[in-house]
Amino acid sequence: MNSSYSVVVPAYNAAATVEEALHSILAQTVLPEVIVLVDDGSTDDTGLRAAQLDSRISVIQQTNQGCGGATTTGIAAVTTPFVAFLDADDLWLPNKAERQLVRFSENSGVAALVAQAQIFKGPTYSPQLGPVSDVWGRTTLMIRTEAARNIGEVIDPPGARGDMVDWIARGRELGHAFELMNEVLAMRRIRPGSLSYGRDAEKDRGYLLTVKRALERKRAAAAQQATPAERDE
Repeated sequence: MNSSYSVVVPAYNAAATVEEALHSILAQTVLPEVIVLVDDGSTDDTGLRAAQLDSRISVIQQTNQGCGGATTTGIAAVTTPFVAFLDADDLWLPNKAERQLVRFSENSGVAALVAQAQIFKGPTYSPQLGPVSDVWGRTTLMIRTEAARNIGEVIDPPGARGDMVDWIARGRELGHAFELMNEVLAMRRIRPGSLSYGRDAEKDRGYLLTVKRALERKRAAAAQQATPAERDE
């Protein structure tokens, strides 16, 4: 089993939660080669807290570009065969990386794996547990680095929601196989101020744009495959 992987953690003003997130990576039964924390223009001490935590953590500082832009920066820094991701306010369960690496070794045709997560609110020492959810996003995702680079940049949509939905959709359109593991491998924190908290019409514009872009790509692909006679109809 090839167990060489890196973790990309995009972070913006995450001082309250970033250490817990990073500790959950450092508690893995199979440890990463490196954790790349991209400090996306934080005005608090997110980057300093991360840098002082462990020698495996590499901090990249950049001006604020958005979560997608920070994720793209992190992917560019990765040199291992696999790359995983974690949002700075979420947590991995201890066997998350190991379970996914085993699955990759079992199926060479799969490019990326996502999993289920336990939704929770409040402090980790006394969490208010919500439902278990299929999470097609950063916190549960591990992908072959070659495939990640082939998909390209992670685009930040209006409202900052839907960046990974768009990225995964583009990856599947390119023929990369994404597989959902029916296992709870992470904990997803819901809190006021987080990108995923509640419904917000302005923030949700990103999801609508993601659907629009996917339809436009589908129409463009269909037009390219059409015969000259079909195009003239």
